[in-house]
Amino acid sequence: MKRNIILFAMMLMATLSFAKDIKTVVVTTTPQMHCEACENKIKGNLRFERGVKEINTNVDKQTVTIKYDADKTTVDKLLKGFEKFGYKARQLKQGETVKKIEDESCTNM
Repeated sequence: MKRNIILFAMMLMATLSFAKDIKTVVVTTTPQMHCEACENKIKGNLRFERGVKEINTNVDKQTVTIKYDADKTTVDKLLKGFEKFGYKARQLKQGETVKKIEDESCTNM
């Protein structure tokens, strides 16, 4: 019985040491996304940022949702990563929406 308890404790410690702190942040970009080319530019470049696990874009809502490993990066570093490929990004507050600017032209065509 004692051996089983020790074994269980060791397995629990090993599991906790490999657990990752995965977080999600939702941002909007300037210039806004207009099309699939805009989405591809963001996804293609942002995937190289350290700690990024998943990227989802939504042109209609003007959002980029990023799942990342908080042990490897921060929100500030992710936001600065957008500048490397010509965008600025800001974190959206919970419940905040962004209106798409219809007359703005796309530069990624």
